[in-house]
Amino acid sequence: MSDDADKDSKTEEATEKKIQDSLEKGQVPVAKEFASVASFLAILTFFVFFAQQSATELGVFLSMFLERPDEWSLATQPDAVSLYRVVAIEIAKVLGALLALLMFAGIAASVLQNMPRMVLDRIQPKLSRLSLVKGWDRLFGQQGWVEFGKSIGKILIVGGFVVFALRQAQYRLLEGMLTPPDVFVGTIREIAIEIVVAIVLIMALIAAADLLWSRYHWRQELRMTRQEVKDEIKQSDGDPIVKSRMRSLQRDRARHRMMAAVPTATLVIANPTHFAIALRYVRDEMAAPVVIAKGQDLVALKIREIAEDNGVPVFENVDLARSMYKQVSVDRVIPSEFYQAVAELVRIVYGKTAKPVGGS
Repeated sequence: MSDDADKDSKTEEATEKKIQDSLEKGQVPVAKEFASVASFLAILTFFVFFAQQSATELGVFLSMFLERPDEWSLATQPDAVSLYRVVAIEIAKVLGALLALLMFAGIAASVLQNMPRMVLDRIQPKLSRLSLVKGWDRLFGQQGWVEFGKSIGKILIVGGFVVFALRQAQYRLLEGMLTPPDVFVGTIREIAIEIVVAIVLIMALIAAADLLWSRYHWRQELRMTRQEVKDEIKQSDGDPIVKSRMRSLQRDRARHRMMAAVPTATLVIANPTHFAIALRYVRDEMAAPVVIAKGQDLVALKIREIAEDNGVPVFENVDLARSMYKQVSVDRVIPSEFYQAVAELVRIVYGKTAKPVGGS
């Protein structure tokens, strides 16, 4: 009941992160019938390109073997082993191409569906895999019934067609028995090709349906609850509380750096208690003054306090302080529209013609 309730609560499509995690764990959608189609294609390829020549060569060998049996001695055990070896080699020559094609088809069917991945977790022994309940669910669950239905369908469809095809071909087989062996082999090959072609077409339809089902079932298994989606978004974007704390720490660090830089300022422009901007300008080194600190309210008062404690001139200019606070950035050169106003203050500092004075 709990499993059913859990599945019912999974109403959200899987996120990209969960899909990628599933792929990395080797949990990929696999259509088993795709491999069956590939195997029949390999058999068809063998019949079309290799069967005629292989059957002819094997026929020549067997005819020689049967027509001159006295040439093959079986008097001792080594003679029997030698004979078995020769026969095995000849049969291997015939079946070698077929086995190679089947092997290639199996690998291709797997690669075309999903790129191969090295997943060590899949081969590690786990006691949870020995669960009888999960094994029962695999056999008699939704996926198990689907596999059972596919197997029955394949047997009925393919088996029925093969029986029908053989009945249609029985007269050709009877007529072929009256022809020379090489011609009769060709007749059998043609009938086999026709049957395999039809099987491939039928299996291709089954494989297409299986491919769609496997993808759909895989997506269904990856579905998530709303809470899982929220948790994943929180993990990927970061906990809002943690992010807020990080931003607060970053502001504190930036503020500490600003305060540490105030003693090196050339001058401070203030709106008595609301705004303060600390500027640094070194002739022959800088093209224009650079903002090294700025603040509002309590921060502005702290900047002004540090500046006065370190003998940095403080100029009170309400309009200039308010305008500059809105447009300047820390560690950046002041905008060009403030050049003239700031240049006059810098001239006062460097010229020492007057003490810092307030302005309206």
